[in-house]
Amino acid sequence: MIYKTLTGSIDRPFVKYPNGESTGRIEIHREDHILKPFVSIIIPTADATRDGLLPSLFEQLKQQTFQDFEIIVIIGDTRQGRAINCGAQVAEGKYIVTFDDDTKLGHADLLEIMVNQIEQHSDIGMAGVANLVPENASFFVKRVMKELPRRTSPMVDKIIDSDMAEHPCCIIPRKIFLEVGGENEIIPRGLDPYLRQEIRNTGYRVVVLPNVYIHHLPPKTFRKFVKQFYRNGKMAAYVNKFYPEFVIELTTQHGDEVSEKRSLITRIFSYIGRLLKTFLTLRLFYLLSLVLYLTGYVIGYITLKESDV
Repeated sequence: MIYKTLTGSIDRPFVKYPNGESTGRIEIHREDHILKPFVSIIIPTADATRDGLLPSLFEQLKQQTFQDFEIIVIIGDTRQGRAINCGAQVAEGKYIVTFDDDTKLGHADLLEIMVNQIEQHSDIGMAGVANLVPENASFFVKRVMKELPRRTSPMVDKIIDSDMAEHPCCIIPRKIFLEVGGENEIIPRGLDPYLRQEIRNTGYRVVVLPNVYIHHLPPKTFRKFVKQFYRNGKMAAYVNKFYPEFVIELTTQHGDEVSEKRSLITRIFSYIGRLLKTFLTLRLFYLLSLVLYLTGYVIGYITLKESDV
């Protein structure tokens, strides 16, 4: 195994929206016999462990039927977008695959299928996979994933244009990633919508691939659930307050087109409608997530300064 650590600032001349120097370090893992990998797997992480989930992901990658890859781990960068951009700058693969550090691979031929499919379609700029609820998940995790939009995405039987391609598992031709200017390093939240929009604006498709899936779970405990959705609200407020041009609408189903940006009044009434609907349909975890998000948003919008994030 060839392994090296890169320290100091990583130059990122391709980035459209840069933000300072990287605060992390880069570790590159590659088997000795791989001189130039076909795929570069990029994994940003806060502490290189994620409660044991990142080492588990490494073990799952060792079991993949496709092995022509390098793994680039960016440790400790406070900006996910900047971390991924640093990884892309040193990557040598034709394709970039991103994983979150808590992603669980669904099956041993996941990478092989992803690579084979995108190789056959030069018009694809970003391809994601289904995110399924694991059978052995706790009651809490299952309920959260089933109640909250975009916490799961179903399997498809053909390549389909979809806004559900996301960082926990997606593949992007490195050439296209550099062409669009990489990730947005300025915003702390909303990276997936931004990248998808930039890729679509360049004329490439954003899709979900058939016959591949992962498990990307919400927080396992109620306390972490509360903390995450409150923070999501605060970070959303930050983006809306200081960088509203990067606020992009989301869809909840494969095949749906991303709508134009709505006015603030429309979004407020839509949010109130969702609150009422979730209350009437007794989707209690979804209701709680909306309340937590709204609380974080209001407090964040009132209190946050641009220099706070």
